[in-house]
Amino acid sequence: MNDKKYLPMGTVVILKKGIKKIMIFGRKQQKADTGEQFDYIAYLYPEGNIKQDLAILFNHEDIKQIVHVGYIDEDEENFQKKFLLTGAVADEKDVFNI
Repeated sequence: MNDKKYLPMGTVVILKKGIKKIMIFGRKQQKADTGEQFDYIAYLYPEGNIKQDLAILFNHEDIKQIVHVGYIDEDEENFQKKFLLTGAVADEKDVFNI
């Protein structure tokens, strides 16, 4: 099993090549046109979703600073164990039955 930990949704970070804060809104993302996989997808903070093509895909090793860690509860921990850490892909049925 993969022992990689993912930051929770809502986490605010600064990337090594960045100066602006960004907030994570998704994990284990795949770039549609190339199929390349990334650990996270984020929008600028505090602006948020201004324009869909401004979403930022990046990996954990690209993070320079964690400014704020998002909310972690039992649901987040279960999601990490069941999907993020196993390599499984969550579908709509799974998400509503965690």
